[in-house]
Formats: sequence, C-alpha cells, structure tokens
Amino acid sequence: MATIALVDDDKNILTSVTMLLEQEGYHVRTFSDGASALTALSATPPDLAILDIKMPRMDGLELLRRLRGNSELPVIFLTSKDEEIDELMGLNAGADDYIRKPFSQRLLLERVKAVLRRGEARKTPAGTPEAKKEALVRGKLALDPQRHECTWDGKPVRLTVTEFLILQCLAQRPGFVKSRDNLMDAAYDDQVYVDDRTIDSHIKRLRKKFKVVDDDFDAIETLYGVGYRYRE
Repeated sequence: MATIALVDDDKNILTSVTMLLEQEGYHVRTFSDGASALTALSATPPDLAILDIKMPRMDGLELLRRLRGNSELPVIFLTSKDEEIDELMGLNAGADDYIRKPFSQRLLLERVKAVLRRGEARKTPAGTPEAKKEALVRGKLALDPQRHECTWDGKPVRLTVTEFLILQCLAQRPGFVKSRDNLMDAAYDDQVYVDDRTIDSHIKRLRKKFKVVDDDFDAIETLYGVGYRYRE
C-alpha cells in the first residue's frame, strides 16, 4: 500500500488520522511541523503528503514550495474552517486538493484515494493495457501521459497530476469550450465534489507555469460564464 506523510501540529489530528489511514492499510509517517518534515520527505518522498497550512517553524505553503523544487509529490492541504484565503493560497501553490477543518473521515479517505489514483495513472508503464492514451501534440504543446511529461516549444513544464489532467482535457479538442464541470470530471473522475473556484485556481496556476517558459503564452482562453478552451 501507499506511504502517506501527515504533517500537522495538532496531536489529536496526527493520532486520529494516522489510525484512520492505517486501518485502510496505508503506511503513515507523521511530523509535527514543516521544518522537521522537509529533510525526511526530500530524502524519501512518500506517495502522498497531507499538510496543514498553519504550523510553527515552517508552514505548509513554505514546505510545499521547497518540496516542489525537485518533486511533483501529490499534496492535499488541510485548511482552517471558513478561511477561503487558505484554500486559494494552497491551490495557487500547486496543491492537488484541499480539505477544510473540521472534516469527516469518509471525506478524507475519498480525497486520499482520488489523489493516489491520479498519481498511479501517471506511473503506468508504456505498453501495458492501462496505458491507453498516446502522446498529444497541439502546436507548441506536447503532452505524454505515459511519462507525465509536458513541454512547450521544447521546454519542459512541470505539472502536478491535477494540472496535467485539466490541460490534457482542454488540449484534446482545441477550440471547443470545456465547462468547469467538464474539467472537474476529467481531473476528479471519482466524482468527489470540488467547487468552481478549485478549477479556476488550477487554471491560474497552469498559466503561470507556462508564462515562465513563454511570457506570451495565451493558449488557455477564458469564456466568462461558460468555461475554458484551448487555442492551438
């Protein structure tokens, strides 16, 4: 089973979530702050990290920023109740998902399983029955789902699993509008609920990453009140 890192300064959450995940068969590594987790997770990355945003010494946002320096480790953020700024900051930092505190154990398990499934999909070896999707080329964009590789005009662009799935959905049919619901279905195929703001934040993050390699990037268009489309 997968290894999950849990980083939170709340001992009650560390204990209860560890018990929950271990009952499901996961191996859990726990840390009470970002600073203590950074070295361990960099040296031996888990399959998924669940990070609290607000922690002493090093918060979850800074921890994710440092981990992203050499890894696209899937991340779920735990955010404070009713503090939307936490969610937006987390998604803009590149998290794959977020959960508001307090949360139900069932919801947490659904999100964990969904993110792990998307992570496993990108690891499927070429040539296996599961590796059905071939490389996609649209103008300067090249996507290789089997290797989880993305390039723009030959330059690599590092994407999270969720970002990759959203971009792939848009690029499959250039010029056709994809609603937020369409993009949710592509990125969250288990029907776990996410709201419109989640997709908007991922799109914003995608544009930012592509503008790093091409300041004139404008291939993802917004149609206000309708959705998004890829312009080849």
